[in-house]
Amino acid sequence: MSDLDGLTREERVAYFSMEIALQPEIPTYSGGLGILAGDMLSSAADLDLPMVGVTLVSRKGYFRQTVDEGGYQHEAADPWEPQRWATPLSAKVALEIERRIVWITGWLYLVEGFGGGRVPVVLLDTDVPENAAPDRALTDVLYGGDVAYRLAQELVLGVGGVRLLRALGFRIRRYHMNEGHAAFLALEMLGELALPSDDIREGDSEYDVPQLRHRCIFTTHTPVDAGHDAFDYDLVQRVADGIVPIAMARRLAGDDALNMTRLALNTSEYVNGVAERHAEISQRQYPHYHIHAITNGVHASTWTSKPFADLFDASIPSWRHEPEELLRADRLDDALVDAAHRAAKNELIAFVRNRSGVELDPQLPILGFARRMTAYKRPVLLFHDLARLRALAGRFPFQVVFAGKAHPNDEPGKRMIVELYAAFARERDTIRSAFVPNYDMTAALRLVAGCDVWLNTPLPPLEASGTSGMKAALNGVPTLSIPDGWWFEGCVEGVNGWSFAQARSDAVASADDADARALYDVLESRVFPVLYGNTADRIAVMKGAISRTGSLFNTHRAMRRYASEAYLR
Repeated sequence: MSDLDGLTREERVAYFSMEIALQPEIPTYSGGLGILAGDMLSSAADLDLPMVGVTLVSRKGYFRQTVDEGGYQHEAADPWEPQRWATPLSAKVALEIERRIVWITGWLYLVEGFGGGRVPVVLLDTDVPENAAPDRALTDVLYGGDVAYRLAQELVLGVGGVRLLRALGFRIRRYHMNEGHAAFLALEMLGELALPSDDIREGDSEYDVPQLRHRCIFTTHTPVDAGHDAFDYDLVQRVADGIVPIAMARRLAGDDALNMTRLALNTSEYVNGVAERHAEISQRQYPHYHIHAITNGVHASTWTSKPFADLFDASIPSWRHEPEELLRADRLDDALVDAAHRAAKNELIAFVRNRSGVELDPQLPILGFARRMTAYKRPVLLFHDLARLRALAGRFPFQVVFAGKAHPNDEPGKRMIVELYAAFARERDTIRSAFVPNYDMTAALRLVAGCDVWLNTPLPPLEASGTSGMKAALNGVPTLSIPDGWWFEGCVEGVNGWSFAQARSDAVASADDADARALYDVLESRVFPVLYGNTADRIAVMKGAISRTGSLFNTHRAMRRYASEAYLR
């Protein structure tokens, strides 16, 4: 098809994700899941792997965040114009939702690798004249609306995505579900795998489920049960009658409710978690499945600031194609590393001034924290004991920069932003603090590059992986984190960052008490003495972050593992 300029000639792996971050101007992502998907496809393009991405166009984005003086989050639409960045596709497919025919088309966005590789991404769109008004809005808001809207979106992604790939002439070798949102694709594929009636014994499935499993891959991203979508069968019957075979869904996705994670597990031969510890936890959650571990990474070229990219280009010229070469960062000239960091820090200070009005001091260390604002991330842990924090700041003056969005329906997450603002106000005379609103790709790059230490405070074992510390490391910024997610396997104590002890109690309040004490102890005894000590020790930890973290925790490594272990098996 001319739309695709020869991109359908070879077999591809179809990578389905509810959100994919393509570039800062395209708000088709909410956070880590979408950023990871975009980074994976960028590495696939760099490595010239035959893949195609499938996601929703999300015309109104996730949401644009503003925060008032009291710390209250306000949400507004964050629209973008697909025609400015993508090419319209001529194909259309239909599916029936709530007994209405819904037409789906798409937009083509090309992820271009630095070596000439190209990965097409199909952005599914229901905003076409043939559809009724409610249906035209189905691909408007990422994670928007009620549960029926969410179900309809996941039908569009899974069922509509498979149908549109067929209509466009793609030949798909494997289907990779990045989280369970896309699991309806498996039910759609069953239609291709119906067995001849003579081959069906009484009580057996009429479909070739083993062949379906052979073609599907599933990556799970959360150990939290609430993070897995489940739909009541009465709702499924009303919304998806004629699309979802209910009897088969009950066998594959659970009898009580249609659980998208269960559906993906039962229809995928290869299943993986996103860090070694997460895979172990998932294995305990799902003991009847084999859960592999492929630890997440980040796309090195995307998340390295210009000062450090220029330094690497001059000293480690192969780093973009072979990020493992960053292992040689310990040979970089100390003065050049320090100069690159100061340039990135000055860019952050200017960015914070522009977005929040806060003027930071370039001479004082900056602790950075930026991620989704939700309870288990514990963004307020640093301010848990204000007396201890004041004493610490009296000995070692420092500054903090925070950023992050709370889901519009996450009231506890929103309250945490209010708590942060209150803490900032109480401590304004001792700690200079800034909250950067509307955390996005642009803000993320500035923050991870310009801070002096990257802080992470999740409640274990709820952090599946996390990737922001990996981005920071590419810019010589060490991580300070509780040993959860990727840091559990990534920390080399005192070399690329620091860990603070994990509380053993199951009671959240006592865990917060213990973890906060451990955090202050490590800041006082290990982190600030390095930041305030001799320059050589500080630069050594910066080099360690690049060489020990940046060289390993990147999506080139992750994508090569997916290719060898899952895609080409």
